[in-house]
Amino acid sequence: MKRSTTSASAPSSFREATTRAESPRGGLLDEREIVEIERAWPNGLTSRQIVDVFETRGIRFSEATLRKYVQLGLLPRSVRVGRKGKHRGSCGLYPALVIRRVNIVKRMMAEDRTIEEIQRSFARFKDDIESVQKELRDLIAGFEREAKAGDAVSGDADAKRAIEEEIIEAKRAAGDLVRRISSLERRISARDADSSARETAVGGGSDLY
Repeated sequence: MKRSTTSASAPSSFREATTRAESPRGGLLDEREIVEIERAWPNGLTSRQIVDVFETRGIRFSEATLRKYVQLGLLPRSVRVGRKGKHRGSCGLYPALVIRRVNIVKRMMAEDRTIEEIQRSFARFKDDIESVQKELRDLIAGFEREAKAGDAVSGDADAKRAIEEEIIEAKRAAGDLVRRISSLERRISARDADSSARETAVGGGSDLY
């Protein structure tokens, strides 16, 4: 059964059907699913939608855990956004990157990392890097769509091939940029972690449930 990523919730029967099916993956989303979710909710998700993303795939996650992650600095806080229509109030939206971030936290928890270790992994540049990565991916995807649309009206094979080559090169350059700034972020984090680790070693760390 193909799972839908465009709905905020799913019927209980669907949730029950996916719970057992997803358990062999160890409670994690794969990259394809994360990308689909980010595309489905480009403007962000409510706390309920975030929980449903995991629950409909048989992965345990609750709004209480979401709030705890935010308090620990593992996730960004929600932003109040007005609802369309008169007198409908507003709701809190989290950026779509929260899904990827929760997935990473759950993976690190499975590796028996402590709270301090997980917090250090999300250094102050992490959100900026993830934002750059998403913007580059969306931009290049836009180029690809425009190029395909142009193919229908253009018969110039050489021009088509040149654009395709440019897009491939842009993808490679974007990947290199993200890898370089990610490497720089890790080096800075490792430097800061050296001093923090010495302090943590004295008092020990507590586990994140």
